[in-house]
Amino acid sequence: MTGPLEGVRILALEQYGAGPYGSVHLADLGAEVIKLEDPPTRGDIGRYVVPFQEGEDSLFYETFNRNKKSLGLDLRTADGRAVFEDLVRVSDAVYFNMRGDVPEKLRIRYDDLKHLNPKVVCCSLSAFGTNGDLKSEPGYDYILQAMAGWMSLTGEPDAPPAKSGLSVVDFAAGLAAGYSLLAGLLAASRTGIGMDCDVSLYDVAMSFLSYPGTWHLTKGHEPQRMARSAHPSLVPFQAFQASDGWVVIGCAKEKFFQRMCEAFDRPDLPHDQRYETFKDRFTNRDELIDELDKVLEEFTVDEVVTRMRSVGVPCGPVLDVAQAWAHPVAEQRGLVIRTEHPFWGEVSQPGSPVRVGPLPTEHRRAPRRNEDYRYVLHDLLGYDEARIDEVTGNGAIGPITPVVP
Repeated sequence: MTGPLEGVRILALEQYGAGPYGSVHLADLGAEVIKLEDPPTRGDIGRYVVPFQEGEDSLFYETFNRNKKSLGLDLRTADGRAVFEDLVRVSDAVYFNMRGDVPEKLRIRYDDLKHLNPKVVCCSLSAFGTNGDLKSEPGYDYILQAMAGWMSLTGEPDAPPAKSGLSVVDFAAGLAAGYSLLAGLLAASRTGIGMDCDVSLYDVAMSFLSYPGTWHLTKGHEPQRMARSAHPSLVPFQAFQASDGWVVIGCAKEKFFQRMCEAFDRPDLPHDQRYETFKDRFTNRDELIDELDKVLEEFTVDEVVTRMRSVGVPCGPVLDVAQAWAHPVAEQRGLVIRTEHPFWGEVSQPGSPVRVGPLPTEHRRAPRRNEDYRYVLHDLLGYDEARIDEVTGNGAIGPITPVVP
């Protein structure tokens, strides 16, 4: 891979979703990401996620690990530790997602590695961080959505607590970890001194409370669920039911509300004293939405979208996943990546939203477990055959999976 991160080497002790999601974007940008997979646990647990899983291959794993390399490595063994330390000497960063107390036990923090490479950046992604009362606790996306208040804000007002339909905390935390790692690399390139990065799902989930968090912390405001996914303060800004489906219209500016009303032949509404300003519409939300519901139910989704876009009002249909991927813009934006896999055949998957320079036109499928052991041991570290036989023979890197072309 070539790209803006060409020449950057990252050792990734990662698994499942959040960690690999963060590093896959770095790999897409040209960084050499070497997954160090633990032999006793059969490598990245993402390999075994169903459905669409066979042996050590799954489409879940493919999604998060394209353009990476794989080396099995047991850091608990003497040879495994020796290989790891040799890799640290020739790498720019060590990136890991695990419980917050584990990096200290594995001796993979900056203070543990700086004697090998003073510039190395060590980036930790954990559920609750590397300090605090919960650092030794495991945690996943859904748990953090619950603990950070997200589930109290999601869904209809009278429904049970609900999570987001996607693992947003995991994905946002992965991006935050990648962002932190790059900032660390930039600083190390200037100073010659590396550092630790400490990113947690908890921090990300809490920070995403954003302005409702500010409202609460400053004024004691208690955010509530809003019917039909309505914005908590902007009106109208929510889902509306057309004659054949749902559509979201967002009037985040006064001009949008005025244009919306004109497009639906209701130019009187912006001049009604109940709806003249943002504050008026917020105060009289229920009355205004009732008025708009009566208007919009007479139009199809396509008609609503066409009218709104013709006057520059933000609007979009509520699509299912199949409809979303069928939209021509997904292909136009290069969001569908295709790779060839020996078991799955052609794999199509979502591309990266991170755009720096030209989009890469070719991608390597996710690696089989230990697929790149010879590249790492021989080409990268310069081990001779005797040393490779020693390392591979004592279990330090685990089984070698034959690679089908």
